[in-house]
Amino acid sequence: MIVDLVEEAVATGARRDRACEAVGLCARTLGRWRAQGVGKDGRSEGGVSPAHKLTEAEEARIVAYATSPEYRDLSPRQIVPLLADKGAYIASESSFYRVLHARDLMKHREPSRPRTHRRPREHVATSPRQVWSWDITYLRSPIRGVFYYLYLVIDIFSRKVVAYGVHDAESAEIASDLVARACERESVAPDALVLHADNGGPMKGSTMLATLQRLGVVASFSRPSVSDDNPFAEAIFRTLKYRPGYPKKPFLDLAAATAWVDGFVLWYNTNHLHSGIRFVRPEDRHQGRDITVLAARHVVYTKARARTPRRWTRSTRNWTPVGAVRLNPEKRDVCMLQ
Repeated sequence: MIVDLVEEAVATGARRDRACEAVGLCARTLGRWRAQGVGKDGRSEGGVSPAHKLTEAEEARIVAYATSPEYRDLSPRQIVPLLADKGAYIASESSFYRVLHARDLMKHREPSRPRTHRRPREHVATSPRQVWSWDITYLRSPIRGVFYYLYLVIDIFSRKVVAYGVHDAESAEIASDLVARACERESVAPDALVLHADNGGPMKGSTMLATLQRLGVVASFSRPSVSDDNPFAEAIFRTLKYRPGYPKKPFLDLAAATAWVDGFVLWYNTNHLHSGIRFVRPEDRHQGRDITVLAARHVVYTKARARTPRRWTRSTRNWTPVGAVRLNPEKRDVCMLQ
């Protein structure tokens, strides 16, 4: 029947491979069937029931136990051992799960409910001082198991480090003071800034939250143990620790760690050509100078193409300024993007 249907479709103008695809059949299989002629399908028979399959009575017994007042709030992993303590074996845990799933009885079986963590809300920065991201990373000290803590705040639009500090303790008080001084230095207006962070104690401490509320800063948090929710902070920490000159040995003391970070931040803000913003310096983008820099590069490339047009198979490199920057972007429909 399948061969006849495919041949009928081909006779009316369809391609054979597309017709086979429509019925979920490989074109080579169709060719083999045509060569063999009409007969029994040579494929192995499927759907054979296991020899030790549970009977309907046994499955009903599983359901009866699992829904009884004594066991209805317990998982199969608890039910089976409890039955064994009473000298009864009904079925394995996996059989309990399979039977209960088949009857849609595997809702959460305990009074408590598992915590659900939704993806953080998308935040869009179209200019500096709109969305900041911050985090804390460890710097090794001479004492094994003891660390210095680098607090760092980055503006995701310009990638500029707007605040940082190295300390020997992790606390919400230090973090709140750092953010407050950064807001004052950057002249951040109330209700204009979103500050995104992880779920650590310093990020969600009462002192930090009170400071953000006083400053009119909207707090945003990652999901627990999901580093991808705070990618800008993670990226700059990777740049820092893979920077040539980063000590392979622990820092001698807090002053040495602070001095090294001072040099890194100065280089990062004023010399580093950041790939995420068309290879301009974070400080230039923060101050709006990237538009002039990129326009000048476009002129250079246009002149170079005019001199030797045969060397350019495509248009010149894209030197238009990067537009809006999204933190935890929402998934968009392809049709909407087009």
